[in-house]
Amino acid sequence: MITGETALSEEGNRIDSAVRFFESNRASFDVLVESLRACLSEDDELQDMIHFIKHRVKAAESLRAKLRRLAGKDDGKTIDESNLFRRITDLAGLRIIHLHTDQIARMHPRILKILEANRYRVIGRPVAYCWDVEYEKLFQDVGLRTEQADSMYTTVHYDVQTSVEKPITCELQVRSLVDEVWGEVSHRVNYPAESPSEACRDQLKVLARLTSGCGRLVDSIFKTHGNAMAAERP
Repeated sequence: MITGETALSEEGNRIDSAVRFFESNRASFDVLVESLRACLSEDDELQDMIHFIKHRVKAAESLRAKLRRLAGKDDGKTIDESNLFRRITDLAGLRIIHLHTDQIARMHPRILKILEANRYRVIGRPVAYCWDVEYEKLFQDVGLRTEQADSMYTTVHYDVQTSVEKPITCELQVRSLVDEVWGEVSHRVNYPAESPSEACRDQLKVLARLTSGCGRLVDSIFKTHGNAMAAERP
């Protein structure tokens, strides 16, 4: 008979084994994220729209904590070293920060072309997580699938996979500089668990609305500047 204590021990061993397996393959993820960063940042057309790029490979303790959170909450599907790379798609992560939201209309098709040219596969259909209805329409017009984010999170996600016999995946995120401000603040105080402060959670919602307004203003500034420059051309 398997007791609760035995089950917890087995779960802990399974998680430890999965983390060790990831650590033994960390170099492959380092190579993936660096190669992906290079091919995106060195593209002449995309380079003009990138403000900066951030990348990382998940820390062992961060993975351990995630697997513990998922244990028992994943429709009964166990995650172990046999399916870790398939089930957890953010073991490597890369984020492109750009200045204004309208740029996604040019960035999205260019990113897809760069990935295809470098023989990366995009798994599934890229998704834009957003809460603002007007921006939702912008993302849909570009051809992105959209999902409402109750947390007021706004970012485009791509799952990018290597085209090899045993593929590994990197999560590519694209978001504006003002959305990066909200994302970084929220990540520090409201992730992976919600802040115990109701006031803090409400303030994050206010910040999301302020950053959305700032995003619209930045879009307007660039549009106005572009129109003025075009009017001055002979």
